[in-house]
Amino acid sequence: MSGLWSRLSRTHVTLAGAGALLIVLLVAWGVSGALRMQAVRHEIEAAEHDIATLRARAALLTQTIDRLRNDPAYIEKLAREEHGLVREGETVLKFPSKPK
Repeated sequence: MSGLWSRLSRTHVTLAGAGALLIVLLVAWGVSGALRMQAVRHEIEAAEHDIATLRARAALLTQTIDRLRNDPAYIEKLAREEHGLVREGETVLKFPSKPK
């Protein structure tokens, strides 16, 4: 009878050890999996923020294109401010800049 008990004990110990190892592996995998999921969520949030920023920029560019195509006053404003152009007959007054 002692042989049967020793075989059962070894089997139980082996099964218990395998079960404990399995539990440790599952816990470790679960923790690393949770950390990876959190990192992926952060990457998704950053990508969504970038998308929103790019969509806003695209909307502004679309508006600028529309104004360039259809708004002569806007084109004149750009010509005056960015290129220093004036209409014929206008007098340009230039003042020296103030010293710092």
